[in-house]
Amino acid sequence: MSAYEVSESAIALLDEQGIVVAWTQAAERFVGYCAQDMVGGSVALLLPSFGEAATMSVFVKQCRAQNGWSGASAVRHRDGRLLDVSLRISVLHGQDGTARWLVSMSDAGAPTGDAVNGAVRGSLLTRAPIGISVRDPQLRGVWVNDTMEIHDGIPRDRRLGYRLTDTMPSVKAEALEAVMQQVLASGTTKVHEYRTWLPTSLGPEHPFAVSFSCFRGADGRAVGVCVISVDVIESQLARERLATLREAGTRLGMTLDVMQISQELADLAVPLFADFVAVDLEQSVPFGEGAPVRIGSVGERLPVFRRAGLASIREGVPESPWARGEPIPVAPASPVSDVLDTGKPHLEPIVDTAPGTWIDRDPIRAPKIRENGMHSLMVVPIRARRVLLGMALFIRTEDPVPFQEADLLLAEELVSRVAQSLNNARQYAREQTTALALQRNLLPHRLRGGMAVEAASRYLPADMDRGVGGDWFDVIPLSGARVALVVGDVVGHGINAAATMGRLRTAVHTLADMELPPDELLARLDDTVQRLVGEDADAPDQAPAVVGATCLYAVYDPVTRMCTMARAGHPPPAIVDPQGRVTFPDLPTGAPLGIGLGVPFEAVELELAEGTLLALYTDGLIETRDHDIDVGMHRLGTALAQPDRSLEDLCARATEPFQGQTACDDVTLLLVRTRTLSPDQVASWTLPRDRTAVRRARKLAAGQLAQWGLKSLEDPTKLIVSELVTNAVRHGTGPIGLRLIQHQALTCEVSDTDADSPRPRHAQTADENGRGLFLVAQLSRRWGSRPTLGGKIVWAEEELTPARAEQSDPDSLARAPGMRVNSQE
Repeated sequence: MSAYEVSESAIALLDEQGIVVAWTQAAERFVGYCAQDMVGGSVALLLPSFGEAATMSVFVKQCRAQNGWSGASAVRHRDGRLLDVSLRISVLHGQDGTARWLVSMSDAGAPTGDAVNGAVRGSLLTRAPIGISVRDPQLRGVWVNDTMEIHDGIPRDRRLGYRLTDTMPSVKAEALEAVMQQVLASGTTKVHEYRTWLPTSLGPEHPFAVSFSCFRGADGRAVGVCVISVDVIESQLARERLATLREAGTRLGMTLDVMQISQELADLAVPLFADFVAVDLEQSVPFGEGAPVRIGSVGERLPVFRRAGLASIREGVPESPWARGEPIPVAPASPVSDVLDTGKPHLEPIVDTAPGTWIDRDPIRAPKIRENGMHSLMVVPIRARRVLLGMALFIRTEDPVPFQEADLLLAEELVSRVAQSLNNARQYAREQTTALALQRNLLPHRLRGGMAVEAASRYLPADMDRGVGGDWFDVIPLSGARVALVVGDVVGHGINAAATMGRLRTAVHTLADMELPPDELLARLDDTVQRLVGEDADAPDQAPAVVGATCLYAVYDPVTRMCTMARAGHPPPAIVDPQGRVTFPDLPTGAPLGIGLGVPFEAVELELAEGTLLALYTDGLIETRDHDIDVGMHRLGTALAQPDRSLEDLCARATEPFQGQTACDDVTLLLVRTRTLSPDQVASWTLPRDRTAVRRARKLAAGQLAQWGLKSLEDPTKLIVSELVTNAVRHGTGPIGLRLIQHQALTCEVSDTDADSPRPRHAQTADENGRGLFLVAQLSRRWGSRPTLGGKIVWAEEELTPARAEQSDPDSLARAPGMRVNSQE
């Protein structure tokens, strides 16, 4: 604060009860009340925050508790408006031991020529030490603060009751009294500059700026003059601190990298007002994980910090025993532990290095402190509300001037800005970590290709500035040794995209269990996405979780080597034959899921040679900022055109350009190499639809199991075949197909011309029918049906090991109450 700024401030003098005893012309201009309106009345008329405070001492104590003394506040204008102000309250001492309070108010929103907001600017300036004295109309001292003695060396008992020329006879004193007389006569404010020697200085003269303001009483007449003295050098330092904050506003918080934010703080503070700075973050902050540590409640368990920012005026930062990223121990009974206990910053203007101090109890830091001449320090907690984010340590080594209160305020302001950025980054990191964990937990941990395919995958999340996306992939075992291959991509990033991905992946699993063909499955999935979009639209207070998705779904049959696939706005797969030739099949594109165009999806059936490589991927693998899709597809094909390599090796080659680099989208790759079941693993027959079908089916099945060495499965398999063929004879209209497949399980399939899917019934005790499917379910590990052109296939799978326990014993099932087993032999 300069004297010129003081001259523009509204100034009032109050007694201990908050009653206005003197008023200035500037105060009248500022709030609209004249001296006759205010003098003799309570300051509560102006300061709503004065509230229930009985005295000024109580009010100032409340101010200190709320905003660290002075700073931003609000005053009520005469027209009822509330004005945002920078408020300063200073205590003045009188001759009889009583006190008065000087209140100065300036517009917090006034243009300042810099980008620092008024509250922060006022907070810094109001902490700058100023000397204040009040003189009566005869220019005798009546009230004074402690700082004034520091400025001119005149003790309080030589100032109170005396004129300036009595205590400091000189031409300068006469000049100053002349200015005071002019102010009393005109009722205005004047500013005067002079130079003098500080009482403790043996060096050159020190520049001071003095503001003189006329105090008016209840009748509007002059009752005294207020003298405010400002150290010009201190004022310059305050302005430099404001410039530091202005620079901080442009440099800090432009990233979501907590390590970079911490380093920016250290780089900014050195060498502006510190010689060495270390920024240590509580260990959960960089990762957004772990329970927050709360200020003042650390108890016996001290938090763990990691060094995140380092800066020094000396090359190599010799002051720090630890490098960035290393854990930092907290020494007990040290400034850091004190800050953890109290939650308040620690200022140690002069570091005491004598034996027996806290330094000797810290054998790691002690040598560094003494070797590097650390003589003044500040420790400021980095916190968001009551959550501890870290600590900032400011130290002076070569600068001989100790840290003062104003330096601590600057450090607090800088740290508070960094705390806000760190908290945003921490919350972002926590969200991204949650989204990534959610996505990884929702993605398959192990790909089960069975006898149909060998599978491998890669998933590389997008860079943290863009967030985790909604990519997913899957290999889903189906009946008849077949597998479903799926890859999808939800539009957007973050936890909503990851959650939506999980919902769609679950929907695909459900639809796959229904044995739907690819085109019909995508149609059902499209309906699901549209429903989710509609649900989000019904909740306007929430961010939309679904805005669309793409998907490729394929079914591969190792018996026929046929692969049926369809896509919904997704890139086509890459197919590499055993000779290394790469093709991207021309599949109908299909609309992305959730668009609602109503255009049906189309499926394409391809025959694949054994050992064919099939690559399903998301667009993040082929589309980058620098290259279009065609370039990415060519690069992918080149990486995959080596069929003799392992799938893991091919995955690594295909994703190598994205390793360790910033990607604009998630990169997902699913590679499968097709296998084929040998003819001796499959047996199929066509049966007539007559009374002999069941007996013949049982006989054929028993003979085939004997060839495969599965005699132990003969009885349950004959019962399963009997029930399924019986249903086909009863409900179908044409020939009946029977197929047995030996793969990782024994699959029994019965096909007929009836398109209706079978459903189990709850048969009553006296019913002759209705228990067949219940029997099939008991004898198999799973069963179901799938549609075909012109009918359906009902299938059941058995473990290749002998039947387990009594529940799978056909004799025990036959003996169950109310159970009849079909025996159409």
